[in-house]
Amino acid sequence: MRFTTDADGLHWAKERVTPSGNCTGRVLPVPGGLLGRSAEAVHQRLAPFGLGGEVFSDEFPLAAFNVPAATDLSRIKELLVRGQEEGWWHFEVGCATEAWRDA
Repeated sequence: MRFTTDADGLHWAKERVTPSGNCTGRVLPVPGGLLGRSAEAVHQRLAPFGLGGEVFSDEFPLAAFNVPAATDLSRIKELLVRGQEEGWWHFEVGCATEAWRDA
């Protein structure tokens, strides 16, 4: 990533130099669903894929995670879709690659 630095010392992204191939996903557990409001339970479901991430807050348990390009995208996508269909969570992919869309 190329960036510029402003007068206050803040860095601003200017352009991507080399794409990583990674995707970014967000999962919000459904309060009345199997996992309740537990972002930890979301992370446990995604842990077998080696996905790490962070949670917005206890009050708003939105779990964000990085999906490396070398991960089994089709299995992750299947789990996310199944979880949404079964009422565990809502999900979105904020930075989808062509490989993600094709999975």
